[in-house]
Formats: sequence, structure tokens, C-alpha cells
Amino acid sequence: MQIRHKALSVHLLTASGAVLAMLAMLAAVEAEWAIMFVWLVVAFVVDGIDGPLARRYEVKKNWPAYDGVLMDLIIDYLTYVFIPAFALFKSGLLAGWTGWFAIIVIVFGSVVYFADNRMKTKDNSFAGFPGCWNMVILVLFAVQPVWEVILAIVTVLTIAMFLNIKFIHPVRTERWRALSLPIAAAWVVFAGWAAWLDFEAPELVNWGLILTSVWLLLAGAAQQLIPARR
Repeated sequence: MQIRHKALSVHLLTASGAVLAMLAMLAAVEAEWAIMFVWLVVAFVVDGIDGPLARRYEVKKNWPAYDGVLMDLIIDYLTYVFIPAFALFKSGLLAGWTGWFAIIVIVFGSVVYFADNRMKTKDNSFAGFPGCWNMVILVLFAVQPVWEVILAIVTVLTIAMFLNIKFIHPVRTERWRALSLPIAAAWVVFAGWAAWLDFEAPELVNWGLILTSVWLLLAGAAQQLIPARR
């Protein structure tokens, strides 16, 4: 296969995320939360591998007709933000005004963040919480804390999108990647396991989700506090 065709294939792989988003949305409309999250986890995996492939085959050079970054942002907003926010609102985990508050701040804050050209740091991390609501809300479905905790998490993370706090990209952030990448892979396994079992998985799975999520959320801030070795 010629390099140009490989570059095109990467674009098409990225575009498949739109199909996965539609499948997730169709499940969400029917309140099939487990199926919805299975599709979102698959979309998360696709999003994790298309970037390295795009850089390997230099898609900007070898198939410049398509804007892979724009395509990725559109699909990310659907799968990371819009569909998970809908699920949180319709699930009953937040009732009354709390559900309205959560869905409004998530979709509004995230679209502003996604449009910010300062969202990436020099080490390929994110400046501010990168709107990974698909991960957060999946964990909330699995653990089902009281509404006060859910509301506090949504509020804190929305504010964190606009603070000078670093959040790692487990694939692209080189520092601690040897640890962060396996932890991210473990999160995918736990997430898929929990969703596949309709969020009735063993406690081990829920604790795995919690601990891996804590690392992915706090590793960037820890890197800011702990100077890198020269």
C-alpha cells in the first residue's frame, strides 16, 4: 500500500468514530447505558491509536485534503462530551436542577475549551481538564456515589478546564509514559469490563476504575509539583 493510501486509511479510521458515536447515541436514547458505554470505550480506543498512526504516516503531508485535527475534534466532542452528558442527565443520577446544571456546564464549558488554541502544552499534555467526560461519567455510572459527590465532581472538573493545571496525555506525554500508558490501558479494560456487565461488575473492577482514574487525573499536577530530572 502506498504511503498516501495509508494516510487516507488513517483519516477513515478517525472518521469511523462518527459511526461509533451514532451507535452510542442510539443506545443512549433507549437508555441502554451499558451498550452506550461499550461503544464509547471502542471510540476511546480508536481515538488512542489514530493519533500515533497519523504521525507515523504524516497525514498532513500525504493526504492534506482532509483536516484530521478538525475531524478528531468533532468526534471527540460527541463521544467525550455530548453523549456522556446526555447519559448523565437522563440516567437519574442527578435529579431536578442538579441535572440541568451539570448538562449545561459540561456542554458549554467543554465547547469553549475545545476551541481554545492554548489547550496543549509544550510536552503534549493538556492545559486544564481536557473534557474527558466519557471517562468521568462512566466511573460515576459504575460507582454511583450520592448526588452531592457527583455535583461536586462535575463542578470542580468544569472549573479545572480553565485553570493552569496540567493533565497528561497517556500516549503523547513522555514523562512517566512507561507507567501512564499501561495504567490507561488498564482503565480501558476495567471500563469495558464494567460496561459489559451492565455496571454490576465485582468491586475489584470498580476499584480498578477509581485508582486508574485518579492517576490519570492527578499525574499532570504531580509533574508540575515534582521537577523533572535533568
